[in-house]
Formats: sequence, C-alpha cells, structure tokens
Amino acid sequence: MIPTGVMKQSAPAGSRNLILPLVPPAHVHLMGICGTAMAALAGMFHERGFRVTGSDEGIYPPMSDFLGELGIHVIQGYHPSNLDSRPGLVVVGNVIRRSNPEALELERSGIPFITMPAAVTDFFSAGKNRIVVTGTHGKTTVSSMIAWILHCCGLEPSFMIGGIPRNFGTNYRLGNGDFFVIEGDEYDTAYFEKTPKFLHYRPHMGVMTSCEFDHADIYESLDEIKDQFRAFCRLLPADGFLAAYGNDAVGELISGTAARVETYGRDASSDWQADEVREARDGIFAAITKKRIEVARGTLPIMGFHNLMNALAAVAVADKLDVDPQQSMNALASFKGVKRRQQIISEIGGILIMDDFAHHPTAVKATCSAARSRFPDRRLVAVFEPRTNTNRRAVFQKDYVGVFEDADLVVIAEPSNVAHIPENERFSAKLLADDLSALGKKAGAFPHVEDIVEFLSQQLQNGDLVLIMSNGNFGNMSTRLMKALEERPL
Repeated sequence: MIPTGVMKQSAPAGSRNLILPLVPPAHVHLMGICGTAMAALAGMFHERGFRVTGSDEGIYPPMSDFLGELGIHVIQGYHPSNLDSRPGLVVVGNVIRRSNPEALELERSGIPFITMPAAVTDFFSAGKNRIVVTGTHGKTTVSSMIAWILHCCGLEPSFMIGGIPRNFGTNYRLGNGDFFVIEGDEYDTAYFEKTPKFLHYRPHMGVMTSCEFDHADIYESLDEIKDQFRAFCRLLPADGFLAAYGNDAVGELISGTAARVETYGRDASSDWQADEVREARDGIFAAITKKRIEVARGTLPIMGFHNLMNALAAVAVADKLDVDPQQSMNALASFKGVKRRQQIISEIGGILIMDDFAHHPTAVKATCSAARSRFPDRRLVAVFEPRTNTNRRAVFQKDYVGVFEDADLVVIAEPSNVAHIPENERFSAKLLADDLSALGKKAGAFPHVEDIVEFLSQQLQNGDLVLIMSNGNFGNMSTRLMKALEERPL
C-alpha cells in the first residue's frame, strides 16, 4: 500500500512519476534530521531496517550523539548534492523553507517526499491507539510519564517524544503493544503543509495541558492558536478521551469535542486533583483524588507544582486504559525525568549546574519557582537565552520582567540571528536587564556566550545553583561553564 502522506511530484511532460511501496532496505533521507522529532523518526526507520541518512545545519547534542550512536550518517548543511544518491523517499522537516537549496533540488528531482507527521502516522502508528499530548507547556514530560506508566504495566507502548526520557535513553520506541504515545505540537508541518503537526496524528485519546500565545513567526494572535486546538479537539472520536487542564483558557476550547472529557488541576471543579501536597528534597508527596475520592498517594521524584499537574494528566489517561491510579503512582515513583528538563548535570566546587528547556515566559517562571522550592538555601543564578522565533522578537519583552522573581541573579544573552527581524521588533536583553535592575534585581545582558562564561566564572561561589535555560545548544554553555569552573584558581 502506498503511504497516504507521500507527495506525488510533478514530472516532465510525457513521463509519469510512479510511487512504489517503500520497504526495507530502501533509502530514506531526512531534511532537518537533528530536530528531536525528526531524529526519533530517523531512529524508527533505522530500526525497521531502512537505510537512513539526513542533513541539518544545527548539529549538536543530544540529538547528534543519539544519531551517531545509531550509526546514521548526518550531513552538515543543505546541498543539492545530498540527493545525488536518489533516496526512495525524503522526509521534509518543518525547519526547511521553500528556498532551501536542497528543497529546490528535491522538487526538481521528482523524488517522492513526505512530512514528518505523515511518515509517523502512515509508516509506524497505523493500527495503534494513538495518545496525542498537546499544549503550550508540558507536552514532553506528560508524554514521557504516560509512556513510562504503560511500560511499567507491561503494555509495551510505542512512543515518539520531543525530548529524551531518561528512563528509556531514547525519544522513540516501537513497542509490540496497542498504544502509541505521540507528543503533538501546534507548530506548522512543512513549508508545503501549513497546518499544525498535531492535526495529522489521528488521535483516539488526547491531553491538552495549556494554551498560550507562542510561535509569533506563524501565528498573529492567541485566537489563531485557539482555533488550532479547537480543531484538534474535534478530531477526537466519540469513543475517545481527552484529559484537559482545568482552567478557563483550556475550558473554552474543548466544548466541541465528541470525546469524553475529564479535567485535572488545582481548580476546585477539576475531576482530578492533588491534595496534601508537600515538597521535599527527594520529590513531591501528594494524595491523588478523582471526583473528590482518594485513589492514590505517594512521593514523585519531580520538581515543581507544574510537574505534579503533568503527573495528574498522565494518571488520568492511564486510568482510562484500566491502569489503577495507585499503580500509575507507583510507576512514576521511578520516573527519572527528561533530559534538559530541570536536569542537574554537574556539581563543581559546591556549585550546582541545572539545564532546562524553558523559553516561554510561563515556563521560565515555573522552572525558576521549582528550582527555588527544591533548593531554598542556594543562591539562584538564572541564565537565559532567548532563542525561539518568538522570543527573539519583542513579543514577550515586558512579560519576562515578572518571571525571574525567584532568581537572585539574572543573566540574559542577546539574541542571535535577528537580521531578518526589523530592529524595532527585536527582543532586547539589555532592556530586560535594565528593567530588572530598576526593580532591584541583579541582572546583566551579554552579547556572546564567552562573555557570560567569563562573568559567571568570576561571580559564582560555593552554594550557588546555576539554572541554564534555552531551547537550543546555547553555544555549548553548560560544557564551557563546567570547564571554566574546573580550571579557575582555588
């Protein structure tokens, strides 16, 4: 059967471009392979016996290490010659623009191509019960928690997640069970398919964690984003299920779904809630209630109230799969988290270094708050890189002023690659630092990573917690800082 998502190319007059079934060991090439989802897809094709190659510009850990361990050849940069071997299929990531030289060659070549979500749905999740996790925040953690619960219960789930769950050491798995857990985001699918990725996964069950404005490069307003989430809700079938965070922002989006809905959260009307919440050094204790009746209790090795809410979502989904909530809590007691999500990566000279993916103002605030709650006696040094297409713009310039209240010292990098953004629309690290300083907060802005490393190596002292937040490599900030701290005089 020919996968439904394969794009048939135009062909010269008098010829016909036939698409044949793609079976191992056919060659699949992925453009933008180092994206977390694309790397997972590459791993899945590799595991099924396909020959896999890929190209990208941003080749850095953890995805570069992940692909290297699989033996997948990754080409630095996008070039027409990358297609000289004429792969049987090309998967086009959403980082690729129509003007990309490799994309131009792809369209000229007549090689069949497909989007990442279509490849997942047609080649790997067909016939599975798809659990799609959506929302502005928490998707990776909730997806990882659901996958871990199902794994611990012997249900052998498949999953594809936008980060690397530390329990598994990989962000994908092709299991023998009936369930496929997919992290689905609202960013567009490809330059030739401008709808959100999560609309292509054909969900049977879903989670909606939140809905806030983001992706200012493709959405002009929060209302546009809400329309996409409403469309996702309408995809869920009548015999499906949706776990939705219990607040007004999400509540207004779910009314159109035919699926059964249960809410979770701190709101008194939520179906799933956490009581008796206590945070300690080893995690968060909570008693879990469903419709006011306690169904589970235990200590979860997580940090921050937002992650407790993520756990509630995972327990609610598992409950619909006939997993007892206490069994889910027992599974989550061994949950190790996700790489680059509040991950402590080193302690040097009494200085803790934590890495996190936070970039949206809400996520930055929640991460700082979680770090402060877990380590109340340490000086919290927040180091932030505004790197996404949204926060390199001034969209959240004022919003960031209020998110660092739990930090004692704030260090902000000036955004890079902003030449395409009009100067009056760019985010300014210096302006944010000045605004924070005016509120009495110690803050500084720096143009280059090496400047930040030099500053921190002079300022940091025994007992500090350095929280590094970026959705990218941040110029290898963590490694550079560790090296500088190891080499500085005692």
